[in-house]
Amino acid sequence: MSPTIAVLDDRLLIEELLRGLRVRRVELHTTSYWYYRACRAAVLGAGGQLSGPFEKLDAPEQASAIASLLRLRDDIALPDPRPVVPTMVAVAARHPRLNLMNLEAAAVGLVLGAVVWLSPKAAAGVLPPVLDAEGVRWKVGA
Repeated sequence: MSPTIAVLDDRLLIEELLRGLRVRRVELHTTSYWYYRACRAAVLGAGGQLSGPFEKLDAPEQASAIASLLRLRDDIALPDPRPVVPTMVAVAARHPRLNLMNLEAAAVGLVLGAVVWLSPKAAAGVLPPVLDAEGVRWKVGA
């Protein structure tokens, strides 16, 4: 049985890197935009939902966690833009009001045939109906 391919949103990416999601037989991916948002929050954080977990760490742990995020582990893949960008364009034609972050998430899910794992906040947003319309499987949490 081959592993499940999962695409982590920015909040779940941070959770995986700080605490671990405790998942087995899962090939982890994230999108470039979600990875950027996680890095930006860690480095420039303002106490929001993305940066909050880093701000709760003591200084040495925080520095180590940020450094680890900026060197994204080899077992968390980032998509190749060559197949993703044209797929984003196709998704944008069908969903013209969707922002870049959500276009990329839907496209990566399509290109990889992956399950998109969303945090509860993201699952309450505009992305799930688009994923459903595009035939991309998704779930809340890991």
